[in-house]
Amino acid sequence: MPVWFRLVYRFLWILAMPFALARLWWKGRLNEAYRADWRERLALAPPTGPFDVWIHAVSVGEARAMMPLANAFLAEDKRLLITCTTPTGRATIASLLGERAQIAYLPFDAPDEVERFLRVTRPALGLLIETELWPGVCDAARRVGIPLWLVNARLSERSAAGYAKGGRLTRAMLACLAGIATQTQEHADRFKALGATNVHVTGNMKFDLDVPATARIAADELASHLTEGRPFWVAGSTREGEEVLLLDALKTHALRQQAVAVLVPRHPERWDATFDAARERGFRVARRSDATIPADAEVIIGDSMGEMLAYYGHAKAVVMGGTLGGTGGQNLIEPCAMGVPVVLGPSVFNFQQAADEAVAAGAAVRVAHADGALDAVLAWMNDAAARDVAGANAKAFVDAHRGATGRTLGLLELPRRATLAVRGELVEP
Repeated sequence: MPVWFRLVYRFLWILAMPFALARLWWKGRLNEAYRADWRERLALAPPTGPFDVWIHAVSVGEARAMMPLANAFLAEDKRLLITCTTPTGRATIASLLGERAQIAYLPFDAPDEVERFLRVTRPALGLLIETELWPGVCDAARRVGIPLWLVNARLSERSAAGYAKGGRLTRAMLACLAGIATQTQEHADRFKALGATNVHVTGNMKFDLDVPATARIAADELASHLTEGRPFWVAGSTREGEEVLLLDALKTHALRQQAVAVLVPRHPERWDATFDAARERGFRVARRSDATIPADAEVIIGDSMGEMLAYYGHAKAVVMGGTLGGTGGQNLIEPCAMGVPVVLGPSVFNFQQAADEAVAAGAAVRVAHADGALDAVLAWMNDAAARDVAGANAKAFVDAHRGATGRTLGLLELPRRATLAVRGELVEP
């Protein structure tokens, strides 16, 4: 990045830092985890390196996306550092990796803090997941000499238009990257139009999701706890406002009499508000965390972390969060991997190609609003044969798109081996 930009950016962060810390404290009113480990946000307590690979997965979606890659590196006995930005992302990473990797918050994007973080952690290779491009991180990695890749990358038309306004600064930021591995050709073309080089299409690593036997066992146990054999459908990873849309539609819908609704808000700070919204609308409501769930519960709030696959396992259908509220959609690949058909609202720009192909494969249907979503779920409830076909299509859809992790590793192999050799840790056969 230009020297003048670095100086201005550093000065702006000096001014912004008190407000950034105050925002964390404010968000901690609803979720105390925002106030924990705050020293990491200032690079005052970074993990001690060296690490073979550093992966930045900002939140829950990116944390799940990076898992096939992380498992591949762990199979090679690499020392992993995984950073995130949100408490939900940190909890997800901890639930998936436990003590197999070091987990920390990535500091604020202030140049001095990021550079101090990288000099202490000393990763041989840095990987940013999907869309996490920040000028401070990119510039600091270049200054410290860490090859930095953007992998499983995606760039919507709207985001590309925003980056294009940055002109030379955007090109300078992209020039700090060693390379970009994108989900689709469309995303690759957008990065190239912004001036990126060494861009490759590798596919979406989320399709490489491994569904372990333990997930099936957890799904059996959770279904027994939630409904004891009663049919249920799931609204998964819902964003703010979507729960109310679905509850308002469900009040007078025939689906209310046929199946239990399990609503799983994406963010823990909305669990209580969703419970209250359901109760205010006259539903008999319970929480997943209740020791015993009443047999007449109509709505259950999924107030737990790290159990999405278990929620999906025995659902008759999944209404995908983020698609009804205009935020671009959450990960539709997860329910498909569990063999469950999916209902998508109109907003799917975060997963545009996957959504289009899922619909074309008969794994999902697209609707215009919450009432249409409930109509689609009810149709599958009343036609078990059609539901089974859609579920089988969903599983086949995921299986047909696997392989992105291997292609990504193929790109990373040479720079990874080169950096390990520089550190004297690569022993050639």
